[in-house]
Amino acid sequence: MSYKVKLDVFEGPLDLLFYLIKKNEIDIYDIPIADVTEQYLEYIELMRMLDLNIAGEFLVMAATLIHIKSKMLLPPEEKELLPEEEEDPREELVRRLLEYKKFKEVAGVLQDLEGQRKKMFTRAGAFEGEPEEKFFEASLFDLITALTKVLKDVPKEVFQEIVKDEFTVEQKVHDLLHILVNTSLLHLSELFKKCRNKAEIVATFLAVLELIRLKEIIVVQKHSFSEIEVIRNEKHRLRVY
Repeated sequence: MSYKVKLDVFEGPLDLLFYLIKKNEIDIYDIPIADVTEQYLEYIELMRMLDLNIAGEFLVMAATLIHIKSKMLLPPEEKELLPEEEEDPREELVRRLLEYKKFKEVAGVLQDLEGQRKKMFTRAGAFEGEPEEKFFEASLFDLITALTKVLKDVPKEVFQEIVKDEFTVEQKVHDLLHILVNTSLLHLSELFKKCRNKAEIVATFLAVLELIRLKEIIVVQKHSFSEIEVIRNEKHRLRVY
């Protein structure tokens, strides 16, 4: 499928690490580096399969994780030869993650304040008094996780089936926009269920990414790792965090 989606509008390697840590409920001070490295490489490989334009920093982080993993796997006698300050090879990575986490938290607070500021000058609408439902914007990694799940559910004989390139990203973009004319919200899982084979699933996924890039849609969740909802990018009565 000769179609590329630039990744620079999405998150970076530290965001992916944070995503994996939260998803697996890992203690940031005691990262099981072998498991995290394996999952990180799986996401990178899937990005390659989707022909995403992976930034070099993702590959640098992959090399860093592999290097840390190799140090963690050293025999006890070789670990004793390491300088005292290098007893735990994960220390530098944890420091970077904690520092990055602080920046993310500050950015989140500023974004929240900006949202409150905008509301100060908003004229009351017809739905004043109704509680406002909170939504969280889904990340690229949430989308990839959803794609991974649906690909695992595809029967083996269908997964290996050789089909003609009858599905294009451009056509799927058109189809999605047409669907969203009649409904303002749909679930990502519903889109995947309608697909007949792996090629159509991948084309649909890339169409979603393209519409996000074009700011035609927003993908949100009611809470972390929950069902992903696809919404037309217009003035909706929801608050995205």
